[in-house]
Amino acid sequence: MTVRINPSILTADFANLEHELARIETADLVHVDVMDNHFVPNLTFGPRMVESLQRVSRLPLDVHLMIDGPDRWAPGYAEVGAFSVTFHAEAVAEPVALARRLREIGSRAGIAVKPGTLIEPYLELLPEFDQVLVMTVEPGFGGQTFIEETMPKLVALREAVSRYGLDVWLQVDGGINEQTIVMAAEAGADTFVAGSSVFNGGDPSEQIAALRAAALAHIHAH
Repeated sequence: MTVRINPSILTADFANLEHELARIETADLVHVDVMDNHFVPNLTFGPRMVESLQRVSRLPLDVHLMIDGPDRWAPGYAEVGAFSVTFHAEAVAEPVALARRLREIGSRAGIAVKPGTLIEPYLELLPEFDQVLVMTVEPGFGGQTFIEETMPKLVALREAVSRYGLDVWLQVDGGINEQTIVMAAEAGADTFVAGSSVFNGGDPSEQIAALRAAALAHIHAH
């Protein structure tokens, strides 16, 4: 099974994003947190910023929309060329229609769930998505502590993905370091968002390699 490490540029130096992107070229994708100050109490990037990143990044963009009204706004991120666009289950009106629209434009479609959101209602919709993001912290800010109680969701997702024979990436985001990545990999995750542990720990490429090795050693073998 493949392990993907997607550093979150939420923790990067915003004044030198091109330089920061160059420091994580050994990663798989760049995780871009879009926040609107409504769905979460923080404000970050918008479509123009994502378009600029798209121009300078050698890695594909994994856009995570922590915003209200994704039905209206998400297609715009697919249109500027994001490789993957993930919206929140708690904010979307028509998840399946939106996922189909994103795929039609040419992006991978992802759905995200907050720590307190049940995953069961979405298991039968899995064929409509390319990625499911299980938040392992409350969305909004970087540097939070990993919530271990979210792991059963990954177990349920991995079982459903295997049962239906789907190619759906199972992503975790929040508090991921060399210890917590092991728990997430054992529960069934294959795609890992890491912010602070990549950018605040010395050489990002060494951090990425260490995370990748830790996850590979414990990945849920099916």
